[in-house]
Amino acid sequence: MEILTTMITPYKTDGSIDFYTALKYVDWYYENGLDGIFAVCQSSEIFYLSLEERVELNRRVYKRAKELDKNFLVVSSGHISDALEEQAKELNAIYESGTDALILITNRLDINNEGDDVFIENAEKLIKKLPTDAKLGLYECPYPYKRLVTPKILDWCLSTGRFYYMKDTCCDSQMIAKRANQLKGSHFKLLNANCQTLLETMRNGADGYCGIMCNFHPKLYSWLGKNYNSEKADLVQSVIGTFGFTEVGLPYPLTAKYHMNLCGIKTKNIARNRKCEELTEYAKSCMQQMKLATDNIEKYLEV
Repeated sequence: MEILTTMITPYKTDGSIDFYTALKYVDWYYENGLDGIFAVCQSSEIFYLSLEERVELNRRVYKRAKELDKNFLVVSSGHISDALEEQAKELNAIYESGTDALILITNRLDINNEGDDVFIENAEKLIKKLPTDAKLGLYECPYPYKRLVTPKILDWCLSTGRFYYMKDTCCDSQMIAKRANQLKGSHFKLLNANCQTLLETMRNGADGYCGIMCNFHPKLYSWLGKNYNSEKADLVQSVIGTFGFTEVGLPYPLTAKYHMNLCGIKTKNIARNRKCEELTEYAKSCMQQMKLATDNIEKYLEV
């Protein structure tokens, strides 16, 4: 199993990216047993970052990850434009800054949700504009709308031989099982982003996890990825599944940035997609309680 976190972006008081703190996050992800990072994604607030910021953030994250361990995976997205020409420009810039795989946001390939033929036609045009040696992936990003892939699209991906990773956000364990079966035997890995269905889907053929909750308790996900058939796995699943409901109703990524403070990494209460006032005392208390519970579960698991 491969367990990846989504990368959050810290800022300085003046609103610029705090690259020094971002690299501390990379170290923290690695030290807590994760297999890699999904850099320059929605958690990174990509729709609120300039291309120059996206490229520089990715460059520094990739460089630091490889300094820690050449096998510490970094996959990267970063294309937010509507026009394919602009998307190609964005993705090529990201690729040149360093990545193990370029991740294509599915709704960017079918802006108006017109159907699989439009998706595939646009995808074919786009990948022709990318380096031929670039490994590719898919991400069912929820913003501005969630464009789920279909069996037809997955078959097309397999036919190209170019696709290696998919961040699955369908939140449907039966659909994930079907997708995993369709991809079985290929190098195309299916990573579930939904923690509530994670254990079931790993047991049914999914290849791991890629999601926001690794910003809160990465050791639990790392443990589960290695021990999903153990007797304790169902208990751990029940815990992370319950914790996962904090994704809705609390001001992520401010909650994740606050949590980094609880873990000893000083981080400003600043995001470009949320107002700082949204991080209320209630939200802080929820994070404190989750951190306390996480610490005790880690002790129970001896991790």
